[in-house]
Amino acid sequence: MIVGENLVKRFGDFEAVRGIDIRIERGESFGFLGPNGAGKSSTMRMIGCVSPVSSGSLRIFGLDPASHGAEIRARIGVVPQLDNLDTELKLIDNLVVYGRYFDIPRKECLRRSEELLDFVQLADRRNDIVETLSGGMKRRLTIARSLINQPELLLLDEPTTGLDPQARHILWDRLYRLKQQGVTLVLTTHYMDEAEQLCDRLVVMDGGRIVAEGAPRQLIVDHSSREVLELRFPAGTNADFESALADIGDRREVLPDRVLIYGHDGDELLRLVHARDLHPESALVRRSTLEDVFLRLTGRSLVE
Repeated sequence: MIVGENLVKRFGDFEAVRGIDIRIERGESFGFLGPNGAGKSSTMRMIGCVSPVSSGSLRIFGLDPASHGAEIRARIGVVPQLDNLDTELKLIDNLVVYGRYFDIPRKECLRRSEELLDFVQLADRRNDIVETLSGGMKRRLTIARSLINQPELLLLDEPTTGLDPQARHILWDRLYRLKQQGVTLVLTTHYMDEAEQLCDRLVVMDGGRIVAEGAPRQLIVDHSSREVLELRFPAGTNADFESALADIGDRREVLPDRVLIYGHDGDELLRLVHARDLHPESALVRRSTLEDVFLRLTGRSLVE
């Protein structure tokens, strides 16, 4: 579906994307993770054919965006990071008007719009003004709008940012259903649990380069331990305990708000901590997550 080789995106003397290779298969759900400024959005804009490739090779549906941009854009849907709906129009009119940009006959636009409103569970609000919707409802409407041209490829830039947990889970369900229907999904997200839920494969970007690639579970196996012990000592004292914890676990990280100890058995790690007469204010044993991988590979950008 998408093949990029040595992709570079420059803005003047600044290289936002620095020679990355990507391959995304048809029907796959693929994610881009990384801190702000990592090059994710620049890569997505190249794939979306709204920003030209500075150098390297990019093919989408086997076509070159430089010469077949309009043809590619007709076959993709885009969910931008910020909703750009027509807030003074009704829900149904938002979809119909957008569909006309693709030269879809009005009668067919109306039929598809009714189906899409039902798909995103907004059929009962079809005649309401967009401005009256909640944030989660607007996000679902934006996804419905992106599907009006029945795209083979759907690009989603941080699709659930700012939504409450209930709205996020509804969106996840809709996206999973699209994947089951054969739509290829490409998304960026700052939510690690979202990446684990939605992505078959993903890349972690930092500084315009890809620093890791694989399935979420395999990335955890490759870059973290089985379990993590989180310790919280009195505020401002975490660093004071670093030497006392030095040889416990496979790896240790002292963060501003907690100390992380990585190892195979978190309960055993905690027993060793107590055996040294250390008494943190709280202790939590948990499984390693994609967030642990992200923080290790990108220099703890979520903390700073």
